[in-house]
Amino acid sequence: MNSSLRMTRRKLLTTSTAALSFGAVATGIGPRFIRPGRAFAADKLAQDMVGGPTGFDGAERYQYGSATPESRAIEAAKAIKAAGGPSKIVLALSDGSIGQIAKPFPDGAPSVKDLWEKETGITLEIVGVPNGQEFTKTMQDISTKGGAYDIYAVEWNRLGDLAETGGIANLDEYVAKHKPEWDDPERGYINGQQGVSLLNQYRGSTYGVSLDGDFQTWVYRTDLFNDEAEKKAFKEKTGRDLAPPKTWKQLDETAAYFYRPDKGLFGSTDLRNQGWGYTNWYQRFTSMGNPNQYLFGDDGSPLINSQAGIAATTEYRDSLSYKSPDAISWGWAEQYGNFAKAGAAMTCAFSNLPKFLDNAANKDSLVTGKIGSMLPPGREIDGKLISRSVLWYNLSATVSIQAKNPELCYLLLQWLGSSRIYAWMTANPGGYFDPFHISDFSDPLVRQTYHAYHMDVVRETVKRTVPTINYPGATAFHNALDENLVATLTKAKTPEQAMADTETEWKKIARRTGEDKLLEAIKANKAAWPTLTDTM
Repeated sequence: MNSSLRMTRRKLLTTSTAALSFGAVATGIGPRFIRPGRAFAADKLAQDMVGGPTGFDGAERYQYGSATPESRAIEAAKAIKAAGGPSKIVLALSDGSIGQIAKPFPDGAPSVKDLWEKETGITLEIVGVPNGQEFTKTMQDISTKGGAYDIYAVEWNRLGDLAETGGIANLDEYVAKHKPEWDDPERGYINGQQGVSLLNQYRGSTYGVSLDGDFQTWVYRTDLFNDEAEKKAFKEKTGRDLAPPKTWKQLDETAAYFYRPDKGLFGSTDLRNQGWGYTNWYQRFTSMGNPNQYLFGDDGSPLINSQAGIAATTEYRDSLSYKSPDAISWGWAEQYGNFAKAGAAMTCAFSNLPKFLDNAANKDSLVTGKIGSMLPPGREIDGKLISRSVLWYNLSATVSIQAKNPELCYLLLQWLGSSRIYAWMTANPGGYFDPFHISDFSDPLVRQTYHAYHMDVVRETVKRTVPTINYPGATAFHNALDENLVATLTKAKTPEQAMADTETEWKKIARRTGEDKLLEAIKANKAAWPTLTDTM
């Protein structure tokens, strides 16, 4: 790939965050903050509030009263410390997300870290972990009994594997005691208890607290789709109006229309590389049934070596025709860099793409003001449109059994992951934690950072999101699928061979893991699958 198009995580954050910091707010580049409905001193808490940030207009939205999950967590943490508990918590965190906790935002506010330390008297030490090494570092600490960290932040679908090691704490006792209210109908997770099951639980028990909202979301170039010449040419070529595609057939057709490599334009750059691309196969496969095409049957048998699996894999392979010649090696850094240079008509990415690229402060982006969002493509089955996205990567925090006080660690996570603090934190452009609470999507600061047009689509995408595998052996299951999909892309295997070989490997993994244990996890996991369908 041309080096001028590359955009690393660090560069992306530096470019976006620097201009959105204090000086940018003053000059109007950054988000404009809504003034409170009633006046009070900016450095004081609003009436009846017992905690939360101060120092900026609108701060009262993120403050909390005594009968809230945030306040319960703070008071319990203070009591543990007063009784001789630890005075420090060590959090291992992906280095791309540290800024959202450690950097003050907006202008005049404290950092999330500073507020925690002020309210509890407990130091929060954050140790940066290189992106992609979170699971490896966690497993090293567990296997060696190193005890270097109290809290691990790892990819969501590693919960099952980590729980089976015995190295992370079952949090059910603390959840029952401190009442986080994750399923609150106004402020809790989207999809309520279904969302809680999806994000925090393994085999019916809580092992993690979500600190992220990595629901894969489709975006497109409004300047291309609204261009009158493009509309006319598209209609003449396809016989239908140019619009964001609703089905996979429409997406492939639209992407093929916009594929102009001689002009540096690709049709769609949803990923195809090893380790990242299989999430886009998931979307095609799981939308082949009403309400879902599941990966495993209720008896635990793999369902991928089927007509649906072969068809999804064939589509996945054939879509290379409108992508970069280097698509098999592109990760999200190349994807974001290309889109920023106006190099694609559509793509599917983390929900933070507009946050960073539709951003006047990002001088490297050529698509500011030119991005729109759309629901995931789907298929018409039994008169219903089945559109499915996927949750992938998504940092979840887990508590080490080696922590000096696991309950105290959980209390920090309840505070961080509760709706008021989380909305304030996710609006901060200094990292990758993305919104997923119901209240996040109506929060003015979050909507300004992520853009109102995008937030409404992300909210609806979450309702149509299936989980990736999150049971014992998840890493091995995904590796087997991934390797066979790549073999199909390189034409080393046919789609039929790839799915047959994946099924064989999955059966071996199930036997090694324990079929009874796996079956229990599969049944529990089905509670997190969506049932929402649409009409054409």
